[in-house]
Amino acid sequence: MIKNFKKEHLIGSFLDYLYIEKGLSKNTVKSYESDIEAFNNWSIKVLGVSLKRLNPIDINQYTAHLFKLGLKSSSVNRKISAIKSFYLFLLKKKVIKASPVEDIATPKQEKYLPVSMSEAEVESLIDSPDISKPMEKRDKAMIELLYATGMRISELINLKLTDVDIQRSVVKVLGKGSKERLIPYGESAAEALNDYLNDRRDLREKEIFLSNRGTKISRGAFWERIKVYIHREGLKISISPHTLRHAFATHLLNRGADLRSVQILLGHSDLSTTQIYTHIAKQRLGEILKKHHPRG
Repeated sequence: MIKNFKKEHLIGSFLDYLYIEKGLSKNTVKSYESDIEAFNNWSIKVLGVSLKRLNPIDINQYTAHLFKLGLKSSSVNRKISAIKSFYLFLLKKKVIKASPVEDIATPKQEKYLPVSMSEAEVESLIDSPDISKPMEKRDKAMIELLYATGMRISELINLKLTDVDIQRSVVKVLGKGSKERLIPYGESAAEALNDYLNDRRDLREKEIFLSNRGTKISRGAFWERIKVYIHREGLKISISPHTLRHAFATHLLNRGADLRSVQILLGHSDLSTTQIYTHIAKQRLGEILKKHHPRG
């Protein structure tokens, strides 16, 4: 059993299966763990029944419970999806003969578009760090590379010195499911990254981006730094850890990149996941038309 996943036997075995056999990341497995543990706790507390003995009526009752908690359809769907995966695992291991979730209809999901940033807002964010300060020089390199490649923050903070080809300006990214992809980056990101690396004192650590303590910077710590610059520049935008990734994809499409190329750069296994950015691009074009057309 992998470290930190010592749970009730069936749940622990399921988490090991996801991590070892399916090759999912630790963060993803942790998400499954949270969903299944919450489901198990509810089952024991409310019904007094183990997960092996639940029926479809119980699952519908749990779905209703999730909505009563104020969760959105997207969150409920994710939790039900995790539960379905768990019961498929039990079927595979012949622990149960039928899944109580097999015929459960998932709630209709709200349609939404990810929040992106305009090119001007991104420029303002990138220009905010004061590179005379070591921490802000690091932050600038991270923001530049994040926007230049569209990688996830978790992928960014896990980058190692051996993952970057300085000469060719190419970075090797380890994405979801331990899938590798190569992403080129431009001159602006290269300059900021080289500037940071040239000043980095401790080259013994294998990770590129270090905290003040000389260890790998955490996802949360970097995101707090982003919020500092958003506030400093007075940017009135609602942001998430994926906002710069969304901006990367949207701006590429706005400037004529093809969807397939953007899919490869983002590391999406399914093109339909990438297609949502075409809607953002169309929405942006509509806003520009209304704002600038004389009859808008």
